[in-house]
Amino acid sequence: MASQVDKIWLKSYPEGVPAELPPAPFRSVRELFEHAFDTHPERASYSNMGTTLTYRELDELSMQFACYLQQTLGLVRGERVAIMLPNILQYPVAMCGIFRAGLVVVNVNPLYTARELKHQLSDSGTKCIVILENFAHILEDVIGETSVQHVVTTGVGDLLNFPRNLVTNFLIRHVRKSVPKYSLPGCVTFNAALKAGAQERLNPVELGFADIAFLQYTGGTTGVSKGAMLSHRNMVRNVQQTMEWQGPAYEEFDCIVAITALPLYHIFSLQGNCLTVMAQGGLNVLITNPRDFKGFVSTIAKYQFNLFTGVNTMFASLVNTPGFEKVDFSALRVCIGGGMAVQPAVAKDWEAVTGSTILQGYGLTETSPAAIVNPIGSEFTGAIGLPISSTEVIICDDDGNPLPVGDIGEICIKGPQVMEGYWQRPQETANVMLPGGWLKTGDIGRMDEDGYVFIEDRKKDMILVSGFNVYPNEIENVVVEMDGILEAAAVGLFDERSGEIVKLFAVRTDPGITEQDVLDHCRENLTNYKRPRIVEFRDELPKTNVGKILRRALRDE
Repeated sequence: MASQVDKIWLKSYPEGVPAELPPAPFRSVRELFEHAFDTHPERASYSNMGTTLTYRELDELSMQFACYLQQTLGLVRGERVAIMLPNILQYPVAMCGIFRAGLVVVNVNPLYTARELKHQLSDSGTKCIVILENFAHILEDVIGETSVQHVVTTGVGDLLNFPRNLVTNFLIRHVRKSVPKYSLPGCVTFNAALKAGAQERLNPVELGFADIAFLQYTGGTTGVSKGAMLSHRNMVRNVQQTMEWQGPAYEEFDCIVAITALPLYHIFSLQGNCLTVMAQGGLNVLITNPRDFKGFVSTIAKYQFNLFTGVNTMFASLVNTPGFEKVDFSALRVCIGGGMAVQPAVAKDWEAVTGSTILQGYGLTETSPAAIVNPIGSEFTGAIGLPISSTEVIICDDDGNPLPVGDIGEICIKGPQVMEGYWQRPQETANVMLPGGWLKTGDIGRMDEDGYVFIEDRKKDMILVSGFNVYPNEIENVVVEMDGILEAAAVGLFDERSGEIVKLFAVRTDPGITEQDVLDHCRENLTNYKRPRIVEFRDELPKTNVGKILRRALRDE
């Protein structure tokens, strides 16, 4: 790996964007949001379903939760607390409280199956979980096989200021028809935890750049989900990189208003909306159910918003939702598409309706996530952008050697946002890290003479469904657990709506097994976006001379 990189992208930088970051303004994520508490106490911080928390209120509630974790439960610095919530007000309260107590956040997808939840809680060594009561029955099935000792349950409307019957109506429409019965001995409600914490005083806990902020789980080519250790340094620096890149985009506004529809448990929304907007004392408008596009449009129509982040499927659905064209987009200054490639036709339709260009960006969970982003105000070209401040990008061959400009190879990234490694998995860490701190992304691309990066293909067999990574081995491992299935292979097929869908090929020893049997088994063990949409049975699967299944051969048929 070359020690010196020719940073040809710097000549394409917008005026005012620094090549290298200035000193960090904060030493931890906790300092970041406590600065907002102190500087903008009366500003709105988060809004959801008609209720808004000011920064002062978020300060008070998160301190109560921090005291509960530290004083009532006795959790100590560095222990892990999971958050298994959709985009509701309890998320920022819990997150801020966890950091104020000196603890680590483990983000969990609320739609995980029992199998997926068990792995993540066990692998992370989570001691406490904050979970939406609608999904507590899933936790009940596995809690005895995990390290979880404390459970805090909450309803969608527990922090909202409107009548309970309206909350119930929301649940019926958007979450579940009813709250399933569950029995979790010793669990408390979120409001009870806040009440208990209000009687306590927090003991100060030291936090700095080297401490882990998030265990952010991502898939793996082995099918084992791994926790990327994202330190306070990683997150603070990536927020700083984003703010420098966006520059004066919002300078005409007193306060940033961001539409936050992507789930906060996903790294894109967590950094790009939650933390970056808080660092600037802005407002996150939380969309709990972005699939209800009629309700989505109704909500955003109430705001003059400046920042909108999304994925291709969301943009496409919104522009086809009646009433979207009537929304006031006059204050929209930054619109970023990530997670999956934005289709040119979708970008064109979006710009025609909103007057705003979708800026493609690129990153990974392992890069906190922003690493390569198109400049503010640029046209949609299909490029994923330029390396952002203090970030280096090279295109490498299979041996990790840099390739000339224009050649196609693996995209490798170096910068302060690159993770500290995978939680308790040194070999997995070594597999993706090159000497000098370079991260192998597994994506194939090229860089042009102006420093713009283009994605060409994926080195891994990863499938990208609506911006979420789906790893074939995980699906295959689940399917071959079935009696009567000998082997399986999962591949991605192009889909106009979600980018890709999962197709499963399987060899069965029991001819009585049907496609529906496989789909039902997957429904029990895999989150919705991971489930195959098509199942095809074969007498045999193509293999290499050493017996490795050739997924690419199946995908290219």
